[in-house]
Amino acid sequence: MQQSLSSHTFNTMNILILGSGGREHAFAWKIAQSPFCKQLYIAPGNPGTADCGINVPIAVTQFEELKAFCLQHSIDLVLVGPEDPLVLGIYDFFQQEALQHIHLVGPSAAGAQLEGSKGFAKEFMQKMKIPTAAYRAFSSADYEEGIAYLQQHALPVVLKADGLAAGKGVVIAASREDALAAFKEMILDRKFGNAGDKVVIEEFLTGIECSVFILTDGQNYQLLPSAKDYKRIGEGDTGLNTGGMGAISPVPFADPVFMQKVEERIIKPTLLGLQQEKIIYKGFIFIGLIKVNNEPFVIEYNCRMGDPETEVVMPRIENDLLPLLASLKMQTLHDHPCVQSTLHYATVMLVSKGYPEAYEKGTQITETAVAGRSLLFHAGTVLHDGKLLTNGGRVMAISSAGDSLAEALTVANQNAATIQFEGKYFRKDIGWEFE
Repeated sequence: MQQSLSSHTFNTMNILILGSGGREHAFAWKIAQSPFCKQLYIAPGNPGTADCGINVPIAVTQFEELKAFCLQHSIDLVLVGPEDPLVLGIYDFFQQEALQHIHLVGPSAAGAQLEGSKGFAKEFMQKMKIPTAAYRAFSSADYEEGIAYLQQHALPVVLKADGLAAGKGVVIAASREDALAAFKEMILDRKFGNAGDKVVIEEFLTGIECSVFILTDGQNYQLLPSAKDYKRIGEGDTGLNTGGMGAISPVPFADPVFMQKVEERIIKPTLLGLQQEKIIYKGFIFIGLIKVNNEPFVIEYNCRMGDPETEVVMPRIENDLLPLLASLKMQTLHDHPCVQSTLHYATVMLVSKGYPEAYEKGTQITETAVAGRSLLFHAGTVLHDGKLLTNGGRVMAISSAGDSLAEALTVANQNAATIQFEGKYFRKDIGWEFE
């Protein structure tokens, strides 16, 4: 029986969101609507989050400064947006006596290894018999063995730096020469620093990708809306990888039959594995999947929500997010189902000229009013002398709703065309394979 969501169940809360991108703006937009939100802070935030709460000039990895702020402002709940503080152990930091009363949404450092170490994640999946690509891991100690392995591996082949590399540590090599060069760059040339101490070499899977998200209290989970994002800079999924050029939700091929396979073969064994390893995990799990001949395989885990996927997922959650987040502490998430909208959402990302390589900053942004059933989420923006300027590679995300995917995409693209800044670029073909 569903628990009452009245003020008798939850008190109003002072909330701190960590991060500064489109994901955090989407979280702030959603949480600011909750009657349980007393005061919302975002550290460090951006000009968009300032419309939802109070921005605080503290970096996400300044743990001592965050501690002092939380105690000074009687913070009840901290929601961690990006992966870095989670992998660095912010959950464990908040377990110290002075902060134990504050509910931090995010896994322990041990749980964050699912994203922080590709090798750990692959070993975990192998142990729990979770479907994923076949692999082997190598370090400088067995470098020559890795070379020999690559010499005989089928092509194309995937090489992944073991640690966090800001989304850039994955190479899909079509030739033997490219594979060997990438392996050398990662391990010997230290292209990704410590992230390349170990390199995972895995088989290349052919299929179509999507992202599945769950919220878990370590025992129970709630399935959030699924999404599909578009990483390549060029239309038709060509060119360099980016942090994400857009996303859609729901995913047309993630039907009930497919999602049942995902729950039984991937989500439930993942939670069972965390319990068996006695890993504390109270937060989001982002499962990057590929559908191969109608069967789901895990490409990767992330220990937080995705960006730009959060910008399509949050608008599709019809009920209040705060009771779900608050329930993680007491492990009562099973009482709080996630209600998903039947509307389609499409997100289009506006990026700076040159992105994902060297790009310009400081260009003025104008005409930012959005029309139709649309939301504007700031990502890389800054206010200077009253002017809104670009301050990142990914500048803004437009998320638009429609009764169909085609309608949502049309409205999002119309709004993307209206917003102005010099060098603006966006993909006009998000969702192209379903149109």
